[in-house]
Amino acid sequence: METGSKESFKDLINGNTPVLVDFFAEWCGPCKMMTPILHQLRDKMQDNVRILKLDVDKNPAVADAFQIQGVPTLILFHKGKMVWRQSGVVQANVLENIIRQHTA
Repeated sequence: METGSKESFKDLINGNTPVLVDFFAEWCGPCKMMTPILHQLRDKMQDNVRILKLDVDKNPAVADAFQIQGVPTLILFHKGKMVWRQSGVVQANVLENIIRQHTA
């Protein structure tokens, strides 16, 4: 998972590699469940996807821009477009299928 990247959020989501963004909060129990799932997904998909975790409390402007109402919310971007979005915990195999389906 990437943190502290020098690329801007906009640059990242406009790239050719699909970007899965996990909007989370430190205080959120289900959000904590997503961390090992995202590690598993990264291990499976490697360089075929970029995974970002974005703390909504530390990045309120980005959270507002994407109208994040609840956490965790996962958004998949491909070539600058939002192609999938869902709130709640999603398993790694389901995420892998969603990424492949929306970026083929």
